[in-house]
Amino acid sequence: MNLLEKLDAAAAARKAQLPEGLGAFGIPIEESYSATEARIGERRVLMLGTNNYLGLSFSPECREAAHKAIDQEGTGTTGSRMANGNYYGHRALERELAEFYHCHECIVFTTGYQANLGTISGLVGAGDVVLIDGDAHASIYDGCILSGADIIRFRHNDVADLEKRLRRLGDRSQNALIIIEGIYSMLGDQAPLAKIVELKNAYQSTLLLDEAHSLGVLGKTGQGLVEKTGMINEVDFITGTFSKSLCGIGGFCVSNHPQLDQLRYISHPYIFTASPSPATIASTRAALKLLHDGYLLREQLWKNAHQLFSCLKKTGYCLGPEPGPIVAVLLDSPKQALTLWNGLMEHDIYVNLVLPPAAPEGKSLVRCSINAAHTAEQIDRVCETFSRLYPAVV
Repeated sequence: MNLLEKLDAAAAARKAQLPEGLGAFGIPIEESYSATEARIGERRVLMLGTNNYLGLSFSPECREAAHKAIDQEGTGTTGSRMANGNYYGHRALERELAEFYHCHECIVFTTGYQANLGTISGLVGAGDVVLIDGDAHASIYDGCILSGADIIRFRHNDVADLEKRLRRLGDRSQNALIIIEGIYSMLGDQAPLAKIVELKNAYQSTLLLDEAHSLGVLGKTGQGLVEKTGMINEVDFITGTFSKSLCGIGGFCVSNHPQLDQLRYISHPYIFTASPSPATIASTRAALKLLHDGYLLREQLWKNAHQLFSCLKKTGYCLGPEPGPIVAVLLDSPKQALTLWNGLMEHDIYVNLVLPPAAPEGKSLVRCSINAAHTAEQIDRVCETFSRLYPAVV
């Protein structure tokens, strides 16, 4: 099979899952009206498929900061951080993120994907070991592949399975990097961080925590799972993204290990990528301040999450393990998921469709993302629609 035939095979597999003409993936958003509503084609839809957890995408502070940066610095840097793309704003954001996490070091990357790619491939290499959760994001897995280290997967959130694999490594555990996530993006469940920290210390390993979906969501000031659990000083490296609660694009890694700064000189995803635009950096800095002070936003977010989770559970849907801003409806087949997704779209509600192999355990998902800007009335409407569709789906 040649290169193009491989692509034809992939297209055939996709067509087998998705009926002709169904644009469930990559639907263009024609207009965005707010953090909760947009236009898709001729439909004004309620957006329940974004990661806009604090609803900051239309905040006046972020928009004003972005406009000002464009006026003063233009639309792009046209170079990498190692060349001409290292602006004052990039360094300022790194200082502010380090201060936010009470860490000494921070590196800002152009995307959240590259934050994991660049950090992991810079920390470990051939002869080292990475142990990653079975539900780890693709950016984590790709970073491990790029590093050349030996990759060991342990069962999702299974501390006993992780310990078994660490024990088998013997002395190699001291050259092992354990990688977990604060909130997992598909099912919305949280990592058992305290127990994993115990293992990390017992086996003298290193721990990286990806707070992509937990930044802004967990903890009094929104640091994430490290703040909720009080483990901020026990995690070696924290990565995250600007594309969720901070409503921009970009990523970061923070640490109290001074060696983190050396990644700037060896990490290809950092060295060979143009730096984030001035507008992106400026809006992210503004959003970080709002996130830090956003206790009431987090309170509203969790109130909304519990409202939707409780309603869908009572209706009879099979859901992820716990309430949170990601509410995943698990279905046994792609056909069921497509039926539900289509039904919701016909009622002007947009959610994410996730099919195998992206969905865990061979299931199919309809994935809902709640944010702090959703009103109780909007969630009631979503609940009513899910309830109406239930008999036709399950």
